[in-house]
Amino acid sequence: MEQALWIYNTLTRRKEVFKPLHAPNVGMYVCGPTVYGDPHLGHARPAITFDILFRYLKHLGYKVRYVRNITDVGHLEHDADEGDDKIEKKARLEQLEPMEIAQYYTNRYHAAMEALNVLPPSIEPHATGHIIEQEQLVQQILDNGFAYESNGSIYFDVKKYNEKYHYGILSGRNLDNVKDASRALDGVGEKRNQADFALWKKASPEHIMRWPSPWSDGFPGWHCECTAMGRKYLGAHFDIHGGGMDLVFPHHECEIAQAVASQGDQMVHYWMHNNMITINGQKMGKSLGNFITLEEFFTGNNKNLEQAYSPMTIRFFILSAHYRGTVDFSNEALQASQKGLEKLMNGIADLDRITTSPESDAETKKVVGELRQKCYDAMNDDFATPLVIAHLFEACSTVNKLTDHKATISEADLNELAETMRLFAFDLLGLRPDNAGTSSHREEAFGKVVDMVLDLRSKAKAAKDWATSDRIRDELAELGFEVKDTKDGATWKLK
Repeated sequence: MEQALWIYNTLTRRKEVFKPLHAPNVGMYVCGPTVYGDPHLGHARPAITFDILFRYLKHLGYKVRYVRNITDVGHLEHDADEGDDKIEKKARLEQLEPMEIAQYYTNRYHAAMEALNVLPPSIEPHATGHIIEQEQLVQQILDNGFAYESNGSIYFDVKKYNEKYHYGILSGRNLDNVKDASRALDGVGEKRNQADFALWKKASPEHIMRWPSPWSDGFPGWHCECTAMGRKYLGAHFDIHGGGMDLVFPHHECEIAQAVASQGDQMVHYWMHNNMITINGQKMGKSLGNFITLEEFFTGNNKNLEQAYSPMTIRFFILSAHYRGTVDFSNEALQASQKGLEKLMNGIADLDRITTSPESDAETKKVVGELRQKCYDAMNDDFATPLVIAHLFEACSTVNKLTDHKATISEADLNELAETMRLFAFDLLGLRPDNAGTSSHREEAFGKVVDMVLDLRSKAKAAKDWATSDRIRDELAELGFEVKDTKDGATWKLK
């Protein structure tokens, strides 16, 4: 924990030094998926972003309780207070129970996260499992005078809240600019004001997902679950709340209002938001119908994809941009990520083929001596993963020089280089070789076969059988192996 970590806080709009409320314990809540469809690239970004945060905080020595919810009720279409529940609508279309839909897509989400090497959270609560906690939250807000009942539904009184506190502190919105809407205005219905949001909705007769409450048989508003579950598992005050930038308003703004209205102060110290994945300049998402599912990326089965892309290519693609910057999808960008990942993985694999010397040359010593802290500095500056990758690429250049015998390295420096590269690439960035799922014995055997072929080639060269020597080299090249002749013998790597 000697490293000073700076985090951009959306609430204060600046970078701040991370100081946990109860070090070494850290409480972190991240909004998870609404499980009514297959996970897509837009789901991968927050999952990977906060996976990096989770990994790094643990690496620094913190004891992290990471809570990521499953929204399986209450999230209505278009993030509104009217219309169909997203899960219930899907259930009707598929003629299934809503919980069947929720479970099926939760399983699909978990499988995709595992493929992306995203660590599971410490706790993964479901909205449907915390109805009582949400009802208690609604009652507290009612008791404090910041909500009202209307035809069996409960709405948050934004105007009244704004008179005592400020509504809009996270998003920068000013309620005074929001048109005061009376009942006569379209779409307001039961609400006193247009900006009011549902805490509890009375269920219509045909609505399947419903629970008893003091006000009506109904279901909680979408915003309630995160406030209620965050407080249950992390306490009334915790360190970090994260999610996509599209959640800043209304979801996270409403969460802040709910917390303050129920307990008198804010729950969260640092608000963190990843930016969007775009496609042709538009946010990628289910509501716009322009999304590509993660399974389609992995199989290549989508008209917008020129090929299949491995889970690690997707992870590398997302980490190649800063989490607060937009990432525009294109096949060219993904293909560049694929090549970049191969370069990094080959560099790390080649570490095992380096021959040490009594001493490192000056340039190698400098690179090795600075690498670890350079990577730490990048991570400590609000998780600048593209810079970490750039530093690792520099290390790969050094590895190439060493395998080509154009530089020298001592055993101690090689150990430091290998340890640093593996720490940041595997443990902290969460990358792994695309062939990580294959048998290590097969990989070992594969390497031995190539070495055996190169041994045959060296014998042919010694016998001045240049035709055989060249043929072996050319055929290996056709198969995707790059062979280099050095004064100490031939080296090889996959292109």
